[in-house]
Amino acid sequence: RADGPLAALAAREAAVTAEVVLTDDPRPAASSLPGRPPLLVVRARVELLGSGDARTRLRAPVLLLSDGPGWAGLLPSQRVRVEGRLLAAERGDDVAAVLRGRGPPVVLGAPSRVQRVAGHLRAGLRDAVAPLPDAEGGLLPGLVVGDTTTLLPEVRDDFRTVGLTHLTAVSGTNVAIVLAAVLALARLLGLGLRGAPVLAGLGLLGFVVLARPSPSVLRAGAMGVVALLALATGGRRRAVPALCAATLVLVLVSPDLAASPGFALSVLATAGLLVLAPPWRDALARRLPRPLAEALAVPAAAQAACGPVVVALAGELGLLSVPANLLAVPAVAPATVLGVAAALLAPVSLPLAQVAAWLAWLPAAWLVGIARVGAALPGAALPWPDGGRGALLLASLTAAVLVVGRSRPWRRALLTAVTATAVAVGALRWASPGWPPPGWVAVLCDVGQGDALVLRAGASSAVVVDAGPDPALVDRCLGDLGVTQVPLVVLTHAHADHVDGLPGVLDGRAVGAVQLGGAGSSPPDGQDDDGTAGRLAEVAARAASAGVPLLPVRLGERRVAGDVSWEVLGPVRAYRGTDSDPNNGSVVLRVQVRGVVLLLTGDVEPEAQRDLLASGADLRADVLKVPHHGSAAQHPPFLAAVGARVAVTGVGADNTYGHPAAATLELLAAAGARTYRTDVDGAVAVVEQDGVLAVVGRRGDGRPPP
Repeated sequence: RADGPLAALAAREAAVTAEVVLTDDPRPAASSLPGRPPLLVVRARVELLGSGDARTRLRAPVLLLSDGPGWAGLLPSQRVRVEGRLLAAERGDDVAAVLRGRGPPVVLGAPSRVQRVAGHLRAGLRDAVAPLPDAEGGLLPGLVVGDTTTLLPEVRDDFRTVGLTHLTAVSGTNVAIVLAAVLALARLLGLGLRGAPVLAGLGLLGFVVLARPSPSVLRAGAMGVVALLALATGGRRRAVPALCAATLVLVLVSPDLAASPGFALSVLATAGLLVLAPPWRDALARRLPRPLAEALAVPAAAQAACGPVVVALAGELGLLSVPANLLAVPAVAPATVLGVAAALLAPVSLPLAQVAAWLAWLPAAWLVGIARVGAALPGAALPWPDGGRGALLLASLTAAVLVVGRSRPWRRALLTAVTATAVAVGALRWASPGWPPPGWVAVLCDVGQGDALVLRAGASSAVVVDAGPDPALVDRCLGDLGVTQVPLVVLTHAHADHVDGLPGVLDGRAVGAVQLGGAGSSPPDGQDDDGTAGRLAEVAARAASAGVPLLPVRLGERRVAGDVSWEVLGPVRAYRGTDSDPNNGSVVLRVQVRGVVLLLTGDVEPEAQRDLLASGADLRADVLKVPHHGSAAQHPPFLAAVGARVAVTGVGADNTYGHPAAATLELLAAAGARTYRTDVDGAVAVVEQDGVLAVVGRRGDGRPPP
């Protein structure tokens, strides 16, 4: 996939004509450019690829993005022809390329009968829940069939915070609930040992059709069957080998699952239910009613088994997952069963389907309430090392707790060893010198001729303003700072030295959203001399392929992320006919981090600097990110009005632009600012300790400001 013809053409961003078979529903992407048609994203399989005079037959997965008409209503299994431009896939993606489509697709074939039935049922479910409140109405399709197209972003975030994300996607839990309901029906109908499995098999087949027979649904079906086998027979001796066999067969059928976090979590959760839950349930049942003991043991076992993978991905340890899942238990089954009933009834009678949907509203509202209240509690999630070391640390602690719980003689010794190790690691961490310096609040990364500034929001969390020109350099900077979560990326304007590094920010990090400035100052079609319009579209495509929302920037808006708060001061108007409209259209932010005020100015030039002064906005700051890499195009009264003690400039060594200009450095010195620049100092860290402001350059000892 990485070395095939599709990837080779994507590496040079070739224009192509492709015949593709859709493998999922077209969905509106969270990432769409402000003021433009919504961007749709759909997974597909390329079967015929044309570039120039060459035609190639292949079978390669691709992520297709388009803002053209004609995509809504298409179903998986349909064959279409589309023209567009290929973009390289991100490292670790399970597609060979990203295809940015142009114009409407040419439909070459009808969907399969199975997909038509599934599409009809899913549309019926959406119609049935339409009268419900937005939060519950958006949750039910996700809970029942994994359809999250109408799920509110705030509900999605709350579910992620409290560890209920698995409820918004088809999982083994959904399959087990459906099969349990079918088996209960079989008992009511008096079906024996021969009839019940047949009815359960038909129920499973129907659910797979309803939820789309995608690899994730088939995986959930296999895991759900294994879990149900364990619950129905009570025989772990049969269930554990069945889990192992199912895992091996699924990996052989779809090798991508070997690198799929979702598959790892499904297998681990099922293993936890089989291996850990029964003895924990029995132990708790000595002191608690058996139903309550089982309700406690099941989420605790799943959380213990999945914890190492979760922290490796998220860089945080959820503290509310077990209680949240425990509180959710009474609502999941009725919401799922009633939602399935609504989907099945909708083609027959929409009013009856809406009755079922309103009955499902109550358990759905309970789930939304649990997530909302839990996410608002302080300490819902604690920072934790990410990647392999975080997974290994939690796995070791979990194993230690399990051993301690089973063997009394080892409890004291093991707890002493774990505590001593934790203290030693912590002491080494705090005692060892290095980068970043303690107390850092902001770092201007050394990314060559460009800007990338990191604002510390928490222990492993930061807001990133601009991404520089090189993905590898900004990725390394964030990695050195220990940043694993980025609530927001703000791209001040769409020039390459500010946005081309975006893939490096997205790579391996939990990114909440991207805000993109400059759309209002992009030139009309046909007048895009500096490639701004094309780069705006490429940023949207990159964000969409990573599943990250793209948000507009609004003048005067205020936001908070952890320890970082900021206000948007500019651009105060759209620019046309200046020396550089995109530069003047840069987003300007006044930021506060732990009492330190920074003014981040993008590449604004004298026209925009005059407008900022005239707007009456509070421009005063302790730290100024010097506009346009310190170019000579500055408005002296603007620099004087900021009154910064520290001025930081992102600039490449030996650049051909003459940045920073000697005249600009003299203006800053006259205004009382001490200047730090990445070509001389390397990455520049602004540090605050006990109310004292300091600056540390990575290549030297740093020079404290006056």
